[in-house]
Amino acid sequence: MNPVAGPMKQMALDIALAPVPTLDNFVAVGNEAALTHLRLWAGNALRSPVPTFLWGDGGSGKTHLLRAVRQSLREQDSVVGWMDASTLHPTDFDERWDAVLLDDCHLYTAEQQAAAFNWFVNAQSPAHGPARWVLAAADRPPADLQLREDLRTRLGWGHVFQLRALGETERRAVLRRAADERGVFLSDEVMDFMLTRFTRDLSSLMLLLEQLDGYALRTKRAITIPLIKSMLENE
Repeated sequence: MNPVAGPMKQMALDIALAPVPTLDNFVAVGNEAALTHLRLWAGNALRSPVPTFLWGDGGSGKTHLLRAVRQSLREQDSVVGWMDASTLHPTDFDERWDAVLLDDCHLYTAEQQAAAFNWFVNAQSPAHGPARWVLAAADRPPADLQLREDLRTRLGWGHVFQLRALGETERRAVLRRAADERGVFLSDEVMDFMLTRFTRDLSSLMLLLEQLDGYALRTKRAITIPLIKSMLENE
């Protein structure tokens, strides 16, 4: 059995390669407006409380951007409320939060929807202090969400951005350009291998390219499929 193709190997590799999401390592091709908006907000101490909603298909970068914003805020010593589909029993709204981030809204249970509504209302109309920003994401626009009406309508109150996942041709072009900038040659065979055997998230592919480049330099070999397999076995 090919160890690279095995599901456990794939899972371990994806976890190992997953970069820490930041606004800097988000590949914004086609999504420049959303990234610019988030950069301006996350880097501004006098933040506008107008909510922001991101939607798009899987692989378009929604979770990356929410985690990147959370990371940026934490680096500024801000306290953030976070909820996604894995948050089985959400806590009550915390007045110390500077922002509320809601991921995977389309998957929320009734309990999560109730908590999200509570967080949203308290963030926008707090008992103490200024209004807090709400950043939310789902796989469809607010109008199409199968959620309780009061939450669904509030999620669509402010800025709404559709995120577009890169197509196969665009993903190849970005990866090829990044390789060229490094002075690395990627054959079509290697490119096919990278895009079919590993996570298709572009930021992870960029990290894979960086690791391959470093391994190739250390071993004084060209980047080939055998080199990729060797790196997985030895790194």
